[in-house]
Amino acid sequence: MPNIKSAIKRVLVNEKANAANTHAKSVMRSTVKKAEVAIATGADNAQELVLAASKALDKAASKGLIHKNAASRKKSRLAKKA
Repeated sequence: MPNIKSAIKRVLVNEKANAANTHAKSVMRSTVKKAEVAIATGADNAQELVLAASKALDKAASKGLIHKNAASRKKSRLAKKA
């Protein structure tokens, strides 16, 4: 642990941000996986799940969790599967 007050604060802020980013990225991955499974099984609500996954990808890209082109690529592949 650092001794300088500002460095201590940076460590705490970084831990908090890391936890939030990890959670948000996990939620995004889960939504995408749910959509892929729904498409594969031919579920009734597959289209709704694809829209939710698309929204989650856009949100992650806007927060800088993934690159905007990566989000676009994943959305495109999901739409193509659907």
